[in-house]
Amino acid sequence: MDRSAEFRRWKAQCLSKVDLSRKGSVDEDVAEIVQLLNGREQFFTTSSCSGRIILLDESINGFEVKKQNCCWLLVTHKPCIKDDLMVALKNANGDAVLKFEPLVLHVQCRQLEDAQILHSVAIESGFRNSGITVGKRGKTMLAVRSTHGLEVPLSHRGKLMVTEDYIDFLLKIANQKMEENKKRIERFYNCLQQALERQTITKSHPKEKINKKNNSYSHKKKRNLEKAHGKCITEENDKERENDDDTVINATVFPEDY
Repeated sequence: MDRSAEFRRWKAQCLSKVDLSRKGSVDEDVAEIVQLLNGREQFFTTSSCSGRIILLDESINGFEVKKQNCCWLLVTHKPCIKDDLMVALKNANGDAVLKFEPLVLHVQCRQLEDAQILHSVAIESGFRNSGITVGKRGKTMLAVRSTHGLEVPLSHRGKLMVTEDYIDFLLKIANQKMEENKKRIERFYNCLQQALERQTITKSHPKEKINKKNNSYSHKKKRNLEKAHGKCITEENDKERENDDDTVINATVFPEDY
């Protein structure tokens, strides 16, 4: 089985699986990007999160956080409301941590060239922590990530360790990051559309690209011939002056490509 056929089979298998994420569906703000990528033969998404503000109640054993014992007190993919956060904090028995996590998108790509196109789009859109991984049998994945996250502890063993004014301050920052994240997602979608359109045009009209190169070569060749012809005329005039009794010394400077 060739690589393209294998990729199509793998894509069909992955997209037919049940969504096992906590939410069970694709987030609204990233749905268009997921649909656009999955609609192209050279891509498919394996996981995504549009970005979220979460409050976790973490169990601590020494300095190690046991992630399996975390309790999700609050999660929202929209700007967070203070009243909702304060109600959630009352249910914290361990160490409550407020987090903002920006967009995460994992995309399997048919070949490295496809991943490089997406990587350029991600970087251009502001997701500068994105990276490409090439695994076994040439499987290529792009992870779209950003660095503008936030993680702040609020309580210890159920006791609130910060003031409400500080919580107001943190929520303002978290919500600003959420808005910036949404703008980057919109830029990513727009840039992705343009990049895929350019790719389609290039593949659909390869002869035009060749003709443009040939036309460019022809014009350059014509200019060089005209320059060379002008040089010959000048040299002939110089020879005529050398045979003239009233010789005039004339220095002509030509470009280096003569």
